[in-house]
Amino acid sequence: MILLPLPKQMEEKEGNLMLRMNTMIVMDDSCPQGTLVYARQLKEEILTWAGMTVEIGRGTFRNGDICLKIDSSMEESHYNLKVEEKGAFLSGGSLTALGWAVQTLRQIVRQSGGLIPYIIIEDEPDMKNRGYYHDVTRGRIQTLENLKKLVDTLSFYKMNQLQLYVEHTYLFRDMTELWRDETPMTAEEVLELDQYCYDRGVELVPSIATFGHLYKLLKTKTYEHLCELPGSFEQKFGFRDRMDHHTVNVSDPDAMALVKDMIVEYMQLFRTDKFNICADETFDLGKGRSAALAEEKGTGRLYMEYIKELFDFLIEKGKTPMFWGDIICGHPELYSQLPSQVICLNWGYGDNQPERETEILHSVGATQYLCPGVRGWNTWVNMISGGYRNITRMCGYARKHEAIGMLNTDWGDFGHINHPIFSIPGIIYGAVCSWGEKIPSCEELNRQISILEFGDASGELVSCLDKINATMTFSWYNAVTLREWAMKGVERSKLEELFDKEDMTKAPERNARIDELEIMLRNISRNMDSTKRRIVEYTHISLEMTKVWNDVGVFLAQLRKGEKPEHGMEIASRLESCLHYYQQIWRENSKEGDIVRISEVFCWYADVLRKV
Repeated sequence: MILLPLPKQMEEKEGNLMLRMNTMIVMDDSCPQGTLVYARQLKEEILTWAGMTVEIGRGTFRNGDICLKIDSSMEESHYNLKVEEKGAFLSGGSLTALGWAVQTLRQIVRQSGGLIPYIIIEDEPDMKNRGYYHDVTRGRIQTLENLKKLVDTLSFYKMNQLQLYVEHTYLFRDMTELWRDETPMTAEEVLELDQYCYDRGVELVPSIATFGHLYKLLKTKTYEHLCELPGSFEQKFGFRDRMDHHTVNVSDPDAMALVKDMIVEYMQLFRTDKFNICADETFDLGKGRSAALAEEKGTGRLYMEYIKELFDFLIEKGKTPMFWGDIICGHPELYSQLPSQVICLNWGYGDNQPERETEILHSVGATQYLCPGVRGWNTWVNMISGGYRNITRMCGYARKHEAIGMLNTDWGDFGHINHPIFSIPGIIYGAVCSWGEKIPSCEELNRQISILEFGDASGELVSCLDKINATMTFSWYNAVTLREWAMKGVERSKLEELFDKEDMTKAPERNARIDELEIMLRNISRNMDSTKRRIVEYTHISLEMTKVWNDVGVFLAQLRKGEKPEHGMEIASRLESCLHYYQQIWRENSKEGDIVRISEVFCWYADVLRKV
């Protein structure tokens, strides 16, 4: 039996409960109206995987039924599940906990069909807050329909918080310059998503950039004067510039007033009592228009004064402030000046992420979430095993240093090029590691995810996906950086230094490996549930992307050596063909977002290849 996350206590017994035509999902009198959402989830699971239609009702339990109940004598976060000859009994200390019991039974049904094994489960999570943080700014803005599918996945694996990272991709009513060439989320979409999350036990927390990373805002004609570095309006778009610059000028009081107005407009869409102001990577602070003030006070003091004013403002509004901890970790002596309600989001994404930052923040009394990552940025398919190592390590630090939660991040960086489906293994890693200390090995967990999530009876799919990153030679990060530096007229030696980080001589061998993975993927697909096989196409296109960009790198390397490489036209055509299919899949689950800018990178390289 595969259950993710693994329950604290589980006892399997002899025998099975057979679902029949008169089986009913019965909501006990203790169940509030919101229980109906969970009952319908269970009904749909039974129809899909057991091939049986069961009805939902209230009233008296009869033998063979599935009973849902809120038990006020239980701890709020505790649930139990008992399947026996008389029927299935699901209880929770709260509606949310009862929902977790339903998810457990759904996973059992998915594997057992209409013969549910007798079992007794007692369970509750280690960490109160188990979240997923999704970038809907730097590239991919998923459609509302797809965001709901994401919420369904979080609910299925018992995660209870979702944050969507926003810079300029919300339609602020009076800031038309900010989103005029974007496809932003609307207030109605956010309201609908908030309700959808709430109904499924997931807290939707607002998260907007308020200090650094305000690229689009501070490039507008109206607000460029609030940028720390002058000249932002004249700058052409660049993926790197969007990442590295555009911090507000804290010496101008108009900046604080503007940010507060944005917070007030946005916070009204959410029922949560939390608000994440981000405030990370303020690279330019004190280097431009606020240089004199920084000279007088120091950048640490400037940072503290700005975020503290925002924290006080949020607390007055009845909100619990959250922020990223990378800057304050460099000034731990100042942490005691922050309000006690503040939650510090301590991020780190390395395979061997050090413990030092967590220790520092714990030593100064910070209330922390530990924030690992699903490792999808700048890759066609996520670095899956690297994500496992990062997530397990960070969740271990969370337990050791009494963190109150885990927030598993998925950043977009240079366009969020990876398909959302490839982040699912990392999402499940976070769910498993934050729920309890019983964590399977990477290989075993990948096998379980392949079976439970992707309907792959062979258990090999996720392991196959994990092999893809090792075939990359010419990375998307370097492709984007090389193009943008070349367009800026960066000197040749610096371009070559960047290019030398990747050994193009390995490309033929790695492309041959891609051909092997294609065959492996098709063989695996024979063992997959037919409704789950679309991932084959997504993976195939990602492999083709990896292969053609490897060939682009080889071509450019030959040019550097003074050779006259052939096949430039053919590689350019392959680039454009890959882009065509990639655009189609992008538009299935996402708004336009940055697909135009991603396409420009492809077309630029295709033109370069054709000129030779």
